[in-house]
Amino acid sequence: MNQATYETDELLNQYLDFHYGPEHFGVVNYPARCAQLCVEALSGPHTREGFRESARVLELGSACGRTAFELARHFQHVEAVDLSARFIEAAQHLQQTGQHPYSVAIQGELLENRSADLASLGLRQTAHRVKFRVGDACAVEEHQRHDLIFAGNLLDRLAQPAQFLAGMQARINDDGLLVISSPYTLLEAFTGRDAWLGGFIDEHSKPRTVLDGMHAILNDDFELQGKPVDVHFVIRETARKFQHTVAELTVWRRRRRQPA
Repeated sequence: MNQATYETDELLNQYLDFHYGPEHFGVVNYPARCAQLCVEALSGPHTREGFRESARVLELGSACGRTAFELARHFQHVEAVDLSARFIEAAQHLQQTGQHPYSVAIQGELLENRSADLASLGLRQTAHRVKFRVGDACAVEEHQRHDLIFAGNLLDRLAQPAQFLAGMQARINDDGLLVISSPYTLLEAFTGRDAWLGGFIDEHSKPRTVLDGMHAILNDDFELQGKPVDVHFVIRETARKFQHTVAELTVWRRRRRQPA
């Protein structure tokens, strides 16, 4: 699998259904749930007056846009970036027209036509607040300081996740949040073994998890807020085949910078 995989009709249809289609097996919509957790995290004791009107929010790895549209219900300035031009085009089409047709596989060549609809989800009126664009999440120099950066199911798709995390300290305002959700599916097709944050036995013969690796990079500038949260999601492949995955969501608050 490589980036070209995310430009196919099959993956586009699958992700449109993942973002805007029906829920399965009692598992709530994952992009919407992530947005809800971001909003709750930004509503804590550090939140300043008038924050929602002025907060700048950035989503990296936005796919077809559901989380960004959900965040736009609460914040005036939302930017959403994804490396897939097909995903961004679909999100922009939804933003402009409110709808996007797609199809899902039943079995074999049998398909069912569906449509993503922002109005039915209560997302149409605030959709204009999102700025979508194609971009590389690792090109952090493109992104100025934000009050929230959300990276959903992105960390284990990066060639250099440590470089990505190290760059976050310059991209987030004091008391701002970095929210990361990932199932930690370490695959060398995306991340070379020497770039893994964890998932191995370290030089001291101790198991090192990806979360351990995140702590090692982020602890100087960020503080983990509360405990990690499991967020389940289901991706439909056919009428009789589904992926059920459990991501771990962590919230990191940017420590206040010391005066020079």
